[in-house]
Amino acid sequence: MTDEDLIALALGLPDATEGSHFGTRDFRVRGKIFMTLPGPDFCVVKLTPDQQQMARATMPEEVAAVPGGWGLKGSTRLFHHRADKDAVAMLVRRAWRNVAPKSMALPED
Repeated sequence: MTDEDLIALALGLPDATEGSHFGTRDFRVRGKIFMTLPGPDFCVVKLTPDQQQMARATMPEEVAAVPGGWGLKGSTRLFHHRADKDAVAMLVRRAWRNVAPKSMALPED
């Protein structure tokens, strides 16, 4: 998936907006970050630790925990250029769902 496709996916989610956090592009829902795009190689999605563990088990070449404490809390690098489009979409939607108000919940993947 290209950066452009990833951005379109993120901004296509309900109430999603693009911003900047310490010079890094980010994507938010109602002010809460669900994804960042820190560079050309990967994005970072906000998963729970359990979701991260499942993603790492099923997609070991495409996902990795962010180094340090953020990774322990579920922040996950997603190498979207080499990952299956459906898998990327599922993880981005899951990250959105993790921070969106419950009243806005998307249907489960």
